[in-house]
Amino acid sequence: MKVRIPVAVLAVAAIAASLWHLRDAEGGTVRSTRYVDGMPVSVFQPQSGARRPVVLIAHGFAGSGRLMESFALSFARAGYTAVTFDLPGHGRNPRALTGSITEIDGATRTLLTALGRVADDARQLGDGRLAVLGHSMSSDIVVRLAEARTDVAATIAVSMFSPAVSATAPRNLLVIVGDWEGPLKREALRAIGLATAPATALPFVTYGDFAAGTARRVAFSAHVEHASVLYSDDSQREAVAWLDRTFGAERRTAPMTGGRGPWILLLLGALVTLAWPLAALLPQVAREPIGASLRWRSLWPVLIVPMIATPLVLRVLPTHFLPVLVGDYLAVHFATYGAVTALCLVWLRRHGAPPKRAPTPWAPLVLGAAAVTAYGLLGLALPLDRYVTSFLPTPTRVPLVLAMLAGTLAFFLADEWTTRGAGAARGAYAMSKLAFLASLAIAVGLDFGRLFFLIIIVPIIVLFFLVHGAFSAWSYRHTGHPFVAAIANAVAFAWAIGVTFPLLAG
Repeated sequence: MKVRIPVAVLAVAAIAASLWHLRDAEGGTVRSTRYVDGMPVSVFQPQSGARRPVVLIAHGFAGSGRLMESFALSFARAGYTAVTFDLPGHGRNPRALTGSITEIDGATRTLLTALGRVADDARQLGDGRLAVLGHSMSSDIVVRLAEARTDVAATIAVSMFSPAVSATAPRNLLVIVGDWEGPLKREALRAIGLATAPATALPFVTYGDFAAGTARRVAFSAHVEHASVLYSDDSQREAVAWLDRTFGAERRTAPMTGGRGPWILLLLGALVTLAWPLAALLPQVAREPIGASLRWRSLWPVLIVPMIATPLVLRVLPTHFLPVLVGDYLAVHFATYGAVTALCLVWLRRHGAPPKRAPTPWAPLVLGAAAVTAYGLLGLALPLDRYVTSFLPTPTRVPLVLAMLAGTLAFFLADEWTTRGAGAARGAYAMSKLAFLASLAIAVGLDFGRLFFLIIIVPIIVLFFLVHGAFSAWSYRHTGHPFVAAIANAVAFAWAIGVTFPLLAG
C-alpha cells in the first residue's frame, strides 16, 4: 500500500498534465461540426477568421477523421482551414462502404465520390484554393481526386501506396513516410523518381517548380511507423512547410505543430498505470487463487489443439454473417477457439482428479467484473475517442459489439481459466496469446484473399493483449478468480472490433 499511493498520485498528476497540454495544443483554433451528405465533418479554423486555403484531410482504412486531428490542428494554427471527416463505413459515418475493396471500380470509386462531395463543400469555407492530404488507403484516394480536379494545388500523401502517381500528376506532391516503414520508403522514392532525371530521387530534396505544379519531395519522419507517423512533429512541419511553399505564404518562424503524440502516450500510459493501485480495491472473490492450475506437460495440448484445429474447422464452415470486414470471421474464430479450449480442459479433467473448490460467491464476482470493465471502457475508451480515433459505438454498431461479445466471451473465459490457478505454469498467459496469434496466421494463410486485413491489425491485437493482460494479472492477484478479467477483456475486445472495423454494404 505504501508503494501504491505514490504511484496513484504520480499517475493522476501525469493524467492532469497530459490533458492540460492536449487542450493547449488546440489553442488558437476554432472547431465546428457540419454534415455533408450525411457524413460528419469537422472544420478547424484559425481564430483570426481570415479566409485562407482549405486542406481536406482523409483518414486511412479502419481509421476516422479524429485520427487525423494532429494535422488538422497544425494546419489551423498555421493559418489554414482544415477539414476532417469519416469516410463511408468508418467512424461515425452512418453509411456502409459499398463495392469490392480490391477493385478500382468498387470501394475506391465509393470513397472517391465521398471525398469529392466533401471537397466541394469544403472549398466554400476558404478563399477557393484547395489542398488534400491522405493517409495509407486514402493516399491513393487523394491522389486520384487531385488528378481529376484542377482546383487542387497540392497533394500530401502520408504512408503512400498509389499506382495512380505519374511523372506529372498530381500537382505539387509531397510524400511523408515513417522511418520504420521500409517498403513504403522505397515506394515513395520510386514514385517521386518518375519525375526526376535520372530517376533516382533522394529524401528531403525538393524537385520541380511549385508555380508549374511539378514540385516533388519525399520526407522521412524519424522514429515512427504507420500509425505514429500521424503524430510526428516531423510530419507536421513538412506538411505545413509544403503548403506554405505551394500557396506562397511567408513565415518568419518555424510553424507550430500540435505536439500531441507524446502527451497522448503519457495520458494512456498513466491511465493504464493507475489501474495497478486501483486493483487493490477490488473485492476478493476466492480465498485461494483458482483456475485450471496446469503445468507445462498438461498445458501444451490445450494450447496446440485449438491453435491448429480452429482455422482448419473454420476453413470449411461459413463465417459470413456480419456487415463488417472480417469481423464476423474474427468473432467465430474467438468462439471456436474458446470452445475447443474448453473441450480440452474437460478431457484433462476426466483423466485426472478434479480439485475440490468452494462454491464461487457470485456477488463479488459480478461486482469485480463490472468494476474492471467500467475502468477499461471509461478509463480508456473515452480518451481514445477524444484524442486518438472514433471509439464510441453508433446505434448501427451496437449489434456488432454484442455479436462480437458472444465470441470473445467464449475465448476469454476458457483462456483465463486455462492459464490461471495455483501452481500454473509460468508464462502460460503469454504463451496462450502467442498460440492465438499463430492460429490467426494459419487462418490468413489458408484464406489470404479474404483475411489479409487481419495482418494489418495484428499490432493492435498485440497491444490490446499487453494492456488488458496487465489488467488481468492485477485483478486476478486481488480477486483470485480468472472470470473477473475474462469478462472485462471480452467486453473490451468486442467493443474495439465492433466500433473500428469498417462497415460493408451487403
